[in-house]
Amino acid sequence: MVSFRSAVAAAITVLSVVGTIQAIPLADKLRRLSPSARDVLKRSTPSAPRFVVYNDKWVNSFPSASELRGFNVFALGCLLTSGSVDEAQHWQELTTSQRTTYLQEYNAAGISLIVAAFGTTEKPTSSGANAVTTANTMAAWVTQYGLNGIDVDYEDFTAFNSGGGSAESWLISYTQQLRTKLPQGQYILTHAPVAPWFSPGKWSGGGYLAIDKSVGSLIDWYNVQFYNQGASEYTTCTCLLTASSSTWPESALFQIAANGVNLDKLVIGKPGTSSDATNGYMDPSTLASCVSQAASKGWNAGVMAWQYPDAASSWITTVRGNTWPVSDSSSPTATTPTNTGTSVSGNCDGVPAWEAGIAYSSGNQVTHDGNLWTADKWNENEPPGDSSDVWTNDGPCT
Repeated sequence: MVSFRSAVAAAITVLSVVGTIQAIPLADKLRRLSPSARDVLKRSTPSAPRFVVYNDKWVNSFPSASELRGFNVFALGCLLTSGSVDEAQHWQELTTSQRTTYLQEYNAAGISLIVAAFGTTEKPTSSGANAVTTANTMAAWVTQYGLNGIDVDYEDFTAFNSGGGSAESWLISYTQQLRTKLPQGQYILTHAPVAPWFSPGKWSGGGYLAIDKSVGSLIDWYNVQFYNQGASEYTTCTCLLTASSSTWPESALFQIAANGVNLDKLVIGKPGTSSDATNGYMDPSTLASCVSQAASKGWNAGVMAWQYPDAASSWITTVRGNTWPVSDSSSPTATTPTNTGTSVSGNCDGVPAWEAGIAYSSGNQVTHDGNLWTADKWNENEPPGDSSDVWTNDGPCT
């Protein structure tokens, strides 16, 4: 940007194989999972559609939930290997109380808040950044400042174009390590590749088809950048959806899916205005027509916009159109991982202990003083059982 296989399917596949070997029905295998495991399985991949908007423009205050109406994911740019900049830095500089106020408002409106990593100015592979160390540092930032997840806006074109697979290997290691620190179901993890990186046979390391094959099950969805790839690229519904040009072969939406990537993990990304990208802009009404055509063919992933405030509520309302109408009461909640209520009170299997200095979002569970607790709202440095009343006691651990 300027400046797969879902985990549920994977889990069911594994269980099906085990069930076949031991002649145990799948339903029985699912029932034998611990309550915590069932909870994670159920909410491991946020449901489509996703409506994502980035913001890398410094604004005096963050938008209200009403200004983001129609979106359900708000991504702050950017988190670099050197630390936060722009809106991510703005977020970091808020007081804990200010962050809590915003998070409670967004959470109530069904809006997930994530941070975008890297961006166009960062070349992590070419600069020699260690993938594992970088993942650890960025995951710690996400948890410290209470965000719902991270988007990997990797744009190291030097590494990708050099061949040999250095970019792919780096991204695979980085993604694997992120997931060890930001567990699936508790945190959102997305990638934002440019569409041509899905072209088969163009990249000696396999491009994003190789990345999806290796770690696609760890990635919740792809915010695919269908812009900045040539003046005539992805500017009509045909080129965007079914038949890309020979310059970037098989990189239209349905062509990417035909090459093995989960269709409902392919979010269509477009600039909010013509000034937000060098090329690839489509006016909202035209894009809405493309969205309608794609949905009629079975696609359900959603739309991404670069960037707020150029793409705000009016923009996404037009783009969603009659396919996913935005009503006055629209509060899409699909993308915020929350507790689904399937846990049995007091079952603490696999639940981490509460720690000071960690930000917890609504639905997160911890153990403390021998009990299981569920966060009712975003909080930080407020131990379960104190006078703040932000935790629900689910009972003694069993």
